[in-house]
Amino acid sequence: MGWLWVFLLILSSCARMGNPDGGWFDDTPPRVLYSTPADRGTNIKTKRITIYFNEYIKLEDAQNKVIISPPQLEMPDIKAAGKKIIVTLRDTLKDNTTYTIDFSDAISDNNEGNPMGNYTFTFSTGNQIDTLQVAGYTLDASNLEPIKGMLVGLYPDSNFVDSTFHKIPLTRVSRTNGSGFFSIKGVAPGRYFVRALQDNDGDFVYGQKSEVLGFVNDTIIPSTTYATRQDTTWRDSLHIDKIVRTQYLRYLPDELALLCFQAPQTDRYLIKTERKEAERIGFFFSYGNDSLPVLRGLNFDSDSAFIVEASEKKDTVYYWLRDTALVNLDTLQIEATYLMTDSTGLLVSKTDTIEAMPKTSYAKRLKEKQKAIEQWEKEQEKKKKKGDPYDSIMPREYLKLKVSPSGSIDPDMMVTLESPTPIARLDTAGIHLYSKVDSLWYEAKYVFRQRAGSIRQYEILADWKLDTEYSLEIDSAALADIYGLEMNTLKQGLKVKKEDDYATLQVNLSGVSADTAVVVHLLNSQGAMVKQVKASAGEAMFYYVTPGTYYLRAFIDANGNGLWDTGDYDEDRQPEDMYYYNQEVKCEAKWDRQCDWNVIARRRFEQKPGAITKQKADKEKKLQNRNAKRAQELGKEYIQKTTGVRL
Repeated sequence: MGWLWVFLLILSSCARMGNPDGGWFDDTPPRVLYSTPADRGTNIKTKRITIYFNEYIKLEDAQNKVIISPPQLEMPDIKAAGKKIIVTLRDTLKDNTTYTIDFSDAISDNNEGNPMGNYTFTFSTGNQIDTLQVAGYTLDASNLEPIKGMLVGLYPDSNFVDSTFHKIPLTRVSRTNGSGFFSIKGVAPGRYFVRALQDNDGDFVYGQKSEVLGFVNDTIIPSTTYATRQDTTWRDSLHIDKIVRTQYLRYLPDELALLCFQAPQTDRYLIKTERKEAERIGFFFSYGNDSLPVLRGLNFDSDSAFIVEASEKKDTVYYWLRDTALVNLDTLQIEATYLMTDSTGLLVSKTDTIEAMPKTSYAKRLKEKQKAIEQWEKEQEKKKKKGDPYDSIMPREYLKLKVSPSGSIDPDMMVTLESPTPIARLDTAGIHLYSKVDSLWYEAKYVFRQRAGSIRQYEILADWKLDTEYSLEIDSAALADIYGLEMNTLKQGLKVKKEDDYATLQVNLSGVSADTAVVVHLLNSQGAMVKQVKASAGEAMFYYVTPGTYYLRAFIDANGNGLWDTGDYDEDRQPEDMYYYNQEVKCEAKWDRQCDWNVIARRRFEQKPGAITKQKADKEKKLQNRNAKRAQELGKEYIQKTTGVRL
């Protein structure tokens, strides 16, 4: 049979064999025949460009994929019509300026969808074409994720001040792809500032604090150099045929990294109010303030009516209703006075009148409760008729605490208790922690405290011993909420694993000075933080690591608050530097693992491992090359017809 496969291979490379059924596919991309005006033409004054192709073509998502530089404040008209593309510019053409229309991969043939590949049309209103290019990447400064769809542009350094970005549109632009990559074309010689912008309002300036941006402090000077690249030709999947070194013109800079961020949102305004549950009213602000809203009841007495629960940043505030009579009132008319930012940027007092209505009315809640009672009574009646044990009195409702973590815990964890409603009465004498030693249970020492800034969460801290069982027990009625709902008896088992069940990870940092404040995060396989450690003398130690595959990231904690902080363009402050270790880290039980990490050894856009990168690169459009497969199919048909051998 070997000769048949050789014969088949020969046949698959032929143009055509006899007249078998089926035909050949068109696998050639569309080709530009000519254009008016001519590509790379100079002294062009027309705003209408027509590009003619050798076949019918289609244009995909022109609004997002086609980038015109200098940017057009008035949206141009770009459309495909048969075998041509017509671009009509709306803005006035600038004198002595190179214009580029970058179609990216938006063009393909109409029949088979064969992509043309990246195509850029260029013309100049002056005597010469500017040919320099600037390229690089945009990354989310907080997690080094590539950012797709960011505008990246240039400003000439002449007469540039920081406020220019707020007032004057970017002069030349590009848009980033799925890898965060951008390439600004048609750049004239000179010195430039680079800015990136998530342009929410389409004006090509940084006009809103909600817009994500990135900037490089230093100017760049575009240039060219000759470089050599290696092109590898493969004989098959395992063997290299040859390596060809090709010289090409390289445009610099081509590896810029813009770390993008959103400035702190200090403008304060009320986003919404809501009363999802009848028991509480929520106020949601764009930015927090220590001065919380003051509420006055208009159809009820609001004196001592509320218990206030504010988030850590004070941007979300809940007002719990103490009185069940108010809980059962469907409409609460409230006058709310709070601080907001006016048009000058100052905080001023504002008063609103709101009507707070629960998602479910009191009548409906009452009906649902009655329905539940009737259902319970039916179930008990069925049990009674069958002679099964039944209850004559409906069980009372108890306050349910959430204990986390439950079951298995680590020695460096704390246990948290969370109540669904604010606690009114707490008897710590009714809270017990026992440890098991040699099959006997003993009282264990612990610290019980309310979590800072929370009115519904409590923490239990203890010296958790390895390979030890614990029992957290809370007596009946030890806790009661503001509505009189009491705790039932709670018993929660906790188990600390053996030392041999854990790994230890030592991270040795370099690339930054030993006295630099660095916070290191251990991440799980989804990229979420598992543990956080502050490095000391260039070393970060992670104890009690559950065996598994992990990743590492670290940031320079410039202000020492233990949190990553964003930047601010108007204050010329970059976000705190974030780094990722490029490889996975496997931790095995009973093993001490060491990891040497030079945080600046790799360029920033090469650091984040692909396994935890959420923004994936755009799928490259390729010629379908279906003729090779078709040739093989036709070859099989021909052999079967002429030899009678079925392959």
